[in-house]
Amino acid sequence: MKKIIMLIIVVFLTLLVACNNEEESTEGETDEFVSPEQFIDEFLEGEFEKLYKQLSDSFQQQVSLEEFEGLGQDFNEGVQSYEVMSVTPIRGLTEYQWISNEGNQGIRGHFADDDTIEGLQLTPLSTFPESDDTYTENTYHMPVVGEWLVFWGGTNELVNYHYASEVQRYAYDLLIYENDSSFDGDPEDNESYYAFGQDVVAPLDGTVVSIENNIHDNTPGIETNEEQPLGNHIIIEHDHNEYSVMGHLQESSVQVSEGDEVNTGDVIAAVGNSGNSSEPHMHFQVSDDLDWLEGSSIRIQLENGEEPIRGDRVNGF
Repeated sequence: MKKIIMLIIVVFLTLLVACNNEEESTEGETDEFVSPEQFIDEFLEGEFEKLYKQLSDSFQQQVSLEEFEGLGQDFNEGVQSYEVMSVTPIRGLTEYQWISNEGNQGIRGHFADDDTIEGLQLTPLSTFPESDDTYTENTYHMPVVGEWLVFWGGTNELVNYHYASEVQRYAYDLLIYENDSSFDGDPEDNESYYAFGQDVVAPLDGTVVSIENNIHDNTPGIETNEEQPLGNHIIIEHDHNEYSVMGHLQESSVQVSEGDEVNTGDVIAAVGNSGNSSEPHMHFQVSDDLDWLEGSSIRIQLENGEEPIRGDRVNGF
């Protein structure tokens, strides 16, 4: 079995946050830097010494050239090519993601404006083709209003950190991004985040079967609540024994009760930062069981046949 290759992350990704830790490059060095578009070819061709010079100072302090070469050589074993999956501006950096020709290796890189490499992640990718091919029988809307960024979503761990877990495999985490950031102001204040307090709406007609409304909202970047991972939430039962799950809702924002009938697009709560969440966002999934921790996540059939992944923009109502 191919050994797990961790990474080298200087731009540290928590559940939702990409933290920018840019370093200034030595004057003149950027003339030799390859572009992010060229990076993947140089990496596959084994030009590790050349690429190492492009790593930020803090990156180089965490990994030696020898370690970088060893990781790269091991990771490239058996790979014929990589294909770009997404390009996403995130807080002053640009994130590039590539997947190998066999679909079992993924690379995520974070590049500064001068092409300095601030972070790099190499990860083997799990595959679950049987469940990937099984969609919900119902067709759903995203349970939000307006345009949102898919921060996590898709059918591999590169674009969706939920994917390894059967109970959350096809979940989406949605943020509002403006000027390449999810907030403006104090990063430790929920009110600074564009998503906080936004309307959560019913993704489809159904019956409310479970709510939680009294869990406090976390301080962004400071605390999470792993003991109550879903936080404040609403679960709605739909036809075909499918259950939509909206989590991390704002404390005291739930506007429905168990047993209520809701229609598609009804406002039911507000986006919050409760539960196992590092910043305000919308968590949405569909389960085959009322007890989502005992059930399986189902790949969601969305309106217009959309299948968004990390970095894509989606529209709710």
